[in-house]
Amino acid sequence: MTPLEADLVRRKLIVIVTNLQDLAAVEDLALEEYRRDRFRLKGTERLLQEVVEAASDVNVHVLASLGGQPPQDYYEGFVEMGRRGPLPEELAESLAPSAGLRNRIVHEYDDIDDAIVLGAVGEARRLFPRYVAAIEGFLEDRGL
Repeated sequence: MTPLEADLVRRKLIVIVTNLQDLAAVEDLALEEYRRDRFRLKGTERLLQEVVEAASDVNVHVLASLGGQPPQDYYEGFVEMGRRGPLPEELAESLAPSAGLRNRIVHEYDDIDDAIVLGAVGEARRLFPRYVAAIEGFLEDRGL
């Protein structure tokens, strides 16, 4: 079991919150307007990627502090956070598929569907604030 480093976790949560705030700029765009600017597309993809990666880093760290094997992948990290209790299970299961979008973006599997990415912005802005709140609650419950 490794000690839980609250400062590290909170730095990652700040990345999530900041990126979600930045993503608000594209959340309500029509698909055609979103597609007009390649920098906006790539910026959106990068911000989403960083949200998922920051959460995944938190997942690994929190799970290690609880004692256990590290998750095999980002998807399993979310699922295990639900199983082990730091996240509500329904939230963990809702967040787990974000790992697949992150993998598509990073590894450029197939063509990235702009409509899916744009839709993921709203989903991220709806779900990840709940993630941040759950992790803050987890830290507070431990007096951190």
